[in-house]
Amino acid sequence: MAGKIKRLLVVGAVVLTTAALAWAGVDSTSAPKSGVASKPVITKAVKGEQCVEDTDFMRRNHMDLLDHHRDKTVIEGVRTKKYSLKECINCHASETTGSVAKSKDDFCVSCHSYAAVKIDCFECHSTKPQGSMAMHPLSAETAHYSHKLATQAKDNISAEAMAGVSQ
Repeated sequence: MAGKIKRLLVVGAVVLTTAALAWAGVDSTSAPKSGVASKPVITKAVKGEQCVEDTDFMRRNHMDLLDHHRDKTVIEGVRTKKYSLKECINCHASETTGSVAKSKDDFCVSCHSYAAVKIDCFECHSTKPQGSMAMHPLSAETAHYSHKLATQAKDNISAEAMAGVSQ
């Protein structure tokens, strides 16, 4: 019986010590003042007088526009500037970093961090304004080719039709 009491006292001491240490480690000044994340830093576009669409529309739909533009370019070979990622980068690159995704305050990173959304555009595309080449030369072709193949398989399109060659 004495052994049980001894074990119970040891367990009680461990629990109380752990609770006391945990309570002592809590610092009320380090807790956030509210559960709301700070708003993203949105810098004005460096170049250009006006965006291709209004701000609210772009916040909600920019990814749809970029996806559609990518499909028109990759699948159909139609290249336009209006919704081009390259044009977005040319206007929105930071004057400080020269990029849209180099620092936490850069245009793309600021909003995407706030929304907890991964930016995967720049795995292939450059984050800085460029001349005619805005993609990494080694990965752009294979990335677009694999996208083209996926579209072909999904839509059950023949290779000849995809290439625009009549049978």
